[in-house]
Amino acid sequence: MSRQKLILMDDAPLNMFHIRITALTFGSNFSDGYALGIIGMALSLLGPQMKLGPLWNGLLGSSALIGLFFGSLILGGLSDKIGRQKIYLTNFVIITVASALQFFVQDPVTLFVLRLLIGFALGGDYAVGSTLLAEFAPKKYRGVLLSSLNVLWTVGYVISNLVGYYLGKSGSDSWRWMLVSAAVPAVIVLILRIGTPESPRWLLKMGRKDEAQKIIKKHIGPSIIMDENVSAGDQSTYRMKDLFNKQLWRRTAFGGLFYVCQVIPYFAIYTFLPTILEKMGFTETFAVDMFLNLFLLVGAIAGLWCTEKLSRRGFTIYTFVILTITLFLLSVLPAGSYTSSIIIFSIFTFVMSAASNLTLVYPAELFPTEIRGTGVGVVTAISRVGSAIGTFLLPVSVSSFGLAPSIIGMSFVLLIGTIVSIAWAPETKSLALNDASNPIPDDKKNGQDQILSRNVNS
Repeated sequence: MSRQKLILMDDAPLNMFHIRITALTFGSNFSDGYALGIIGMALSLLGPQMKLGPLWNGLLGSSALIGLFFGSLILGGLSDKIGRQKIYLTNFVIITVASALQFFVQDPVTLFVLRLLIGFALGGDYAVGSTLLAEFAPKKYRGVLLSSLNVLWTVGYVISNLVGYYLGKSGSDSWRWMLVSAAVPAVIVLILRIGTPESPRWLLKMGRKDEAQKIIKKHIGPSIIMDENVSAGDQSTYRMKDLFNKQLWRRTAFGGLFYVCQVIPYFAIYTFLPTILEKMGFTETFAVDMFLNLFLLVGAIAGLWCTEKLSRRGFTIYTFVILTITLFLLSVLPAGSYTSSIIIFSIFTFVMSAASNLTLVYPAELFPTEIRGTGVGVVTAISRVGSAIGTFLLPVSVSSFGLAPSIIGMSFVLLIGTIVSIAWAPETKSLALNDASNPIPDDKKNGQDQILSRNVNS
C-alpha cells in the first residue's frame, strides 16, 4: 500500500472551506462599509431634525470608528487568550442588536452609544476575522483572500449610498430606516457563522493538538498536517508590550502608521463626500457621488490583481506617492475646475480603494500566531483612533478654515505614510505563517526585513 504524501497546511490546495471562511469574514467588512456609508446619508436628515451642529455631526460620523478602536484593541488581545471562534460569532450578536435599536433613538447621545457598540464589535471582527482567515488560508492564496475583504467593504459602502438615496425620499424620518437596515446583513452573517471551527494554529499553541488535527483533516484535507516547526503546547504568556520589543517594535510601528495614514483621508472624505462635493461647487452631488463610488468599486477589484502581482512593499510605497500628489492637486485647483476636479478625484478614489486592500493583508502577515490577534488588534486600533479623529475634525475644520486647507492637511498625512513606508515597509508576500516564539533573531539589526517565520518551500 502506497504511503500518502503529506502536505503542510501553508501549502494546501485551495478548497471550498477556504472560500466559505473568506465569505463569512466578508460580513464585518461589508457591515463596516455599510455602517460608515449609511451614517453619512442619515446625518443629512437627522442633523436638521435634531438641530445638530458641526460638533455632533463629527461625533456621530466618527462614533463607529471610536468603537472600532476599543473593539480591535480589547477583543484582538482577548482572542489570543480564549480563541478566535467565540469572538468571531459573538461580534455579530452585538452588531445585530445595536443596529436594530437605532430605529428607536430620540437623541444624539443614544445614537452615539449604539454606534459605539456597533464599532466595538466591528473592531473585534477586524482583528479576529482577518487573523482567523490568515491562519486557515494557504500561503499562495493568502494575499488575494485577505485583500478581497476590502472589495466587500466597498460594496457595502456603495450599497449604503444607494439605499440612503432612495430611502431619503420617503420622508423626514427615513433616517431611522436607513440606520436599522444595517441589521439585515448582520443577522444573515450571524446565522451563517454558526458552526465556524476554531483556528488549528491557535489550538496547537494551547496544546490541543488532537483538536487541531481533527479540524485540519475535516476542513482542509486528510493529507494536510500542521507546519512542522510550530511548538505544540508552547503556552508561553505573550503580552501587548511584546509588540514593542526589539524584535517587533518596527513592524508594530509600521503597521499602525501605514494603516492610520491611509484611513484618515479615506474615512474623512468618504463619510462626508456629499458635503465635500457641495463645497467644491457641484450642484448635482448624487450623480458625482455615484460616479466616484464606481471608481471605489473598480479600484477595490483592481487592487486584488495588484496584491497578487506586486510586492507588498512596492504596492504600498507607489500608491502612497500617487495619493499624496493627487489629493494635494485637488486642494490647489482653482474654483470652477469641475472637469479637472472629477478626473483627479477619480484617480485618487481608484488608487485609494486599490491600496486599501493592503490594510486587510499586511497586519495579519506582520506577527506570529502567539501574538497575531493582539498585533492585528493594536495596529487596527491605531488606525481607527486616527480615522475617528480625522472624521470628527473634518466638518469642524471645513467649517472653521475651509475645504482647501483641510484637504492640504490630509495630503500631509499621506506624505507621512509615504515616508514611513519607504523607511520601514517589510516584504511579507511569500512568507509562510509558521510560528516561532522569537520570530526575528536578536543578532539581526535590520529587523524590518527579517522574516517572522521559516519560509517553507519558498
